[in-house]
Amino acid sequence: MLLRALAKNWWLMTLRGVCAVLFGVLALTWPHITLAALVLLFGVYAMADGLISLYAAIRGDTPVSRWWLALVGALGVGAGLAAFFMPGATALVLLYLIAAWAILVGALEIIGAIRLRKEINDEWMLILSGLLAVAFGAILFMRPAAGALAITLLIGAFAIVLGVMMIMFSLRLRNASHKLEDVVSRVERAS
Repeated sequence: MLLRALAKNWWLMTLRGVCAVLFGVLALTWPHITLAALVLLFGVYAMADGLISLYAAIRGDTPVSRWWLALVGALGVGAGLAAFFMPGATALVLLYLIAAWAILVGALEIIGAIRLRKEINDEWMLILSGLLAVAFGAILFMRPAAGALAITLLIGAFAIVLGVMMIMFSLRLRNASHKLEDVVSRVERAS
C-alpha cells in the first residue's frame, strides 16, 4: 500500500522541507552574496535534496513511487554536481539550471500527488508545491535578465514556501501513519 509506505517514511519529506526552508532563509539573509557562493549554496541544497530522495528510493519502502523518488534524486544530485563543477558559470546559466530543475521536480511532484489522490486526503499540498515549482521555473525562464539580488530573493522565497508545503504534507503523512498503526493493532487484537 503506497500510503502505508509513504506514511512510514514521513520524516524524509520533513527533512526535504527543512532543507528547503534552511536554503531559503540563507538566500534571504545574504541577498548580496556573490554568484559563486550562490552557486555553491544551491549545489549543497540540490545535492542534499537529491541524496535524501535517492535514499528513500533505494530503501524501497515506497514501491509505487520508487521511480519517482529516484528520478527526483538523480535530478537533484545532477543539479548539485553541475553547480559544484561549474562554479564560474554565469548568472544566466545558473538561472536556467535552477529553472529547469524546478520545472522537472515540480512536474514529478504533481504526478506523484495525482497517484496519491486515491489513498490520501489533502494531496493538494503536494500538487500545490509542484505547481509552485513549475511556475517558479517558468518565471525564471521568462525573465532571465533579472538582477542577481532579485533572483536571490525569489529563490529564497520559493525555497521557503516549497519547504513549508513539504513539511505540511509530511505531517499529514505522519498522522496517516498513526491512524494506520491503530487500525493494524485493532485487527491484530481481533484475530
